[in-house]
Amino acid sequence: MNFEEAHRAMLESHIARRTGERRGRLIRGHSYAEKLMLQNVWWPLFGTFENLHPEYEMYDWNRKSQFLDFAFLPPFGKFGLECDGFQSHVKDMDREKFCYSLNRDTFLTGMGWKMIHFAFDDIQNRPEVCRMLLQLVISPHIIRVEASQTLHPMEKEILRMAWSLGRKIRPKDVTSLMHLDFRTARKWLRSLAEKGLLNPIRHTHNGPVNYYELETSTYSYLG
Repeated sequence: MNFEEAHRAMLESHIARRTGERRGRLIRGHSYAEKLMLQNVWWPLFGTFENLHPEYEMYDWNRKSQFLDFAFLPPFGKFGLECDGFQSHVKDMDREKFCYSLNRDTFLTGMGWKMIHFAFDDIQNRPEVCRMLLQLVISPHIIRVEASQTLHPMEKEILRMAWSLGRKIRPKDVTSLMHLDFRTARKWLRSLAEKGLLNPIRHTHNGPVNYYELETSTYSYLG
């Protein structure tokens, strides 16, 4: 599969799985600059878009929704990739936006993200520099020995969702956001609890499980 075919398939897959503003943001936000970054920088290094999420929604310290140009979410870390144009990211930025931009990156760093910024001019004219820097950041994590525990892709997505929600997760959350039936959602949550990654919460000692919360050790797995 060549770049154009893979790019089209990746976009169609993500658009089909999204609704509302998340879907609209992807359609509006993934434009020439973002595609060029994939074509000139990402594709020559990886040759696949696996674990790459365009226009990825995340939340700041005020639970305000923001979108990264790309999130790379392999089992070994969380990487945010941004394509910064001079006009929109520097020239037109006021002091308040400048402060927020710095604080957002610092907040994401504290939450275990590794943020990677590329200037559009470099993406267009000096992509080899961008590829060198991207490889420099990601390669040490690729070669890191993984935890022995192997998770199903659905389990990984549920863990990431639990982290992004910033609260206890319910089977209802999994059914609505992952488009699963209740029985299947409960099965995956129980599996994660059995592996020690989610902690089941009951209102009464012998009652049914009402919520699940992330175990402390899970944060190291996510980051």
